[in-house]
Amino acid sequence: MPTLLSLTTSTFPHFPSLSFLPNTRELISSPTPRLARLSLRAKIAETDKGEPGNGAASSSSSILWFKHDLRVDDHPGLIAAASNSQSLLPLYVFDHRILSRFSDEMQEMVLFAVEDLRKSLKELGLDLMIRFGSAENVIQELVKEVKATNVYTEEEVEYDVRVIMDVVRETLETVYSKERSARLVLWQTPFYDIKTLKDLPASHDDFQKLQFSITSPAPPPTLPSAKLELDWGPLPTFDVLKEFMNKNGCNPQKGWNLIKEMSAESILQKKLRKPDKSNQNDLSVRRTPRKRVDKSAFVTQKGNIVGGGTSTVLNALAAYLRYLEGTARDDWQEVHEQVRNAETRDGASFTALFGPALCLGIISRRRVHYEAITYEKDRNAGFLSPFGYSAVTIGAAADAVRSMEWYWLMCLKSLASYDGRYSIQIWRWKGHLIQYTVFGHEGPAILLVHGFGAFLEHYRDNIYGIAEGGNRVWALTILGFGKSEKPNTVYTEVMWAELLRDFIVEVVGEPVHLVGNSIGGYIVAIAACFWHALIKSIVLINSAGNVIPGYSFVPFTKERQTSGASWLGARLLLFFLRLRLKDIMKSYYPTKPERVDDWLVNEMLRASYDPGVPVVLESIFSFNLSIPLNFLLEGIEEKVLIIQGMKDPISDSKSKLAMLKEHCAGVAIKELDAGHCPHDELPEDVNSMICEWVASVQSKLPAESLSQI
Repeated sequence: MPTLLSLTTSTFPHFPSLSFLPNTRELISSPTPRLARLSLRAKIAETDKGEPGNGAASSSSSILWFKHDLRVDDHPGLIAAASNSQSLLPLYVFDHRILSRFSDEMQEMVLFAVEDLRKSLKELGLDLMIRFGSAENVIQELVKEVKATNVYTEEEVEYDVRVIMDVVRETLETVYSKERSARLVLWQTPFYDIKTLKDLPASHDDFQKLQFSITSPAPPPTLPSAKLELDWGPLPTFDVLKEFMNKNGCNPQKGWNLIKEMSAESILQKKLRKPDKSNQNDLSVRRTPRKRVDKSAFVTQKGNIVGGGTSTVLNALAAYLRYLEGTARDDWQEVHEQVRNAETRDGASFTALFGPALCLGIISRRRVHYEAITYEKDRNAGFLSPFGYSAVTIGAAADAVRSMEWYWLMCLKSLASYDGRYSIQIWRWKGHLIQYTVFGHEGPAILLVHGFGAFLEHYRDNIYGIAEGGNRVWALTILGFGKSEKPNTVYTEVMWAELLRDFIVEVVGEPVHLVGNSIGGYIVAIAACFWHALIKSIVLINSAGNVIPGYSFVPFTKERQTSGASWLGARLLLFFLRLRLKDIMKSYYPTKPERVDDWLVNEMLRASYDPGVPVVLESIFSFNLSIPLNFLLEGIEEKVLIIQGMKDPISDSKSKLAMLKEHCAGVAIKELDAGHCPHDELPEDVNSMICEWVASVQSKLPAESLSQI
């Protein structure tokens, strides 16, 4: 168990650093805009009772633009804006570009959270302005109307949201108030007491050794008393919101929309269902509507995630932490029932239940940590045990928010320290942060998928090489690896295939040529089998998976069980890998072992210390690779290229190719004098093969209008 970082004793030790968003925008139409930025920090003087600091411009009006911070509790931006403004305009914009990133259930949650935010602000003497449209247009008009000099908004890491913020900044530069243009002022919630990102080590192991203190949450401030006579706008119903989204082009063409709605399991069962069978075995189980209890935190129609306002979520958190105590309260019993349903492995229920509320900022990460640690102290006479937490739920909550903060900081540092090699961008999938890059301005879309334990940079000499062949190349680090988030969940090959599906739909926006190495190849094959419309062709590089002649059924189970054996096995495996990593990797590169350089080894070692890695490794013991490759490739053989390193130490390449030739007639096969990772061992050869293959497939396609999302 990692050493528990100590809490600061002050209620709120210092105001957050604020930064004025500088000019970072390249052409938005470019697929590789850089969002690295210089940071100009403006310290806001700390004063008592929310009074403006001596050096702050206290005579101006300000706008506080809410996005993913839908609360007044522990809101540093609200504190800073209130301290430096005579009048303050809180604003929420229903911007279709921001909301289109959310599922219907998350959009429901937004409505409940915005309703509660307005209520909370009214209790503090203000109101919440609600507007529909593009954020830059709405904010521009309001800045003119109230003569605002500052627009406060939370720092973001997601690429799409950062682009919108950049457009807002450029728009503000054209609006002058008091002889200067209005400024976009960024704020963050300082979970750890870190003064600058330069203090953030690359390794989580090194980070823990520094033992940064964790800051305490802040109560709502005293807000400016000056009233603004404005039209504050009505809160929409869900139907009105959906109508708005549809009118603004956020209703993807029907085929793509259905693709995202169908799980991999339901598609597989449909493929396996015999013609004479009824629908009684459909995975879409009809559930009896659950009776809602008073003060329920499960506010959406599906009713399986915590939502509502801040007080509702805090109440659900209190119930979650006290799971072992039992309760006679109906609302807490409901939470406990949902904990049992969501506990797919020890502690996984926290992220499953509270992740969406944290993603929308209904509650802050450090508020969760504060509540968990306070309860732990209450259970232990004011002390924290060095041997771990006294309840699984306490550890799950505290560990989850610390892990989320680490990956958020890593993403922020990646964006702020562009080194000229890759322009890192961030995509959020089901609330989790995923790193990716893109290069190339024209040509077919190609998506590169790495193998187990690797990351997007494992294609370090392929991304540019393939793009220079006249292609647009995306590479991502899938959930659980590299610098992408590693939440406490059960990792499966099917889950990763669904991640690829959503990335293609939401980020790439058109059908792609999919390239995968090792387990990445198997995931690619699953995606191609289940969602044909998204795939132009696939390239499998020393892919995992087997060919099973004459299979009569496909053994597949949705449920994956973890055990004490897998827990122990993962940790022993991790110890062994750290000890022998360089030797193991060199065995995978038999032709050019020098390609296993210090950078590759050090980056793999760095990632091995990230929070959540043991959980990812546990998945090795529950992988289900029993769906045969010949089943997955059936019907798409003409769209498949196999690139096989013939010296692969973990498979019999000759036998595998012989089976593929016999049972997957039509697939193209290329052999290389390489090991398990030919793309990195012989990058020029693989780049040439992929470029030639893509050009060949493209030449056979009918004249097409690419399906844009």
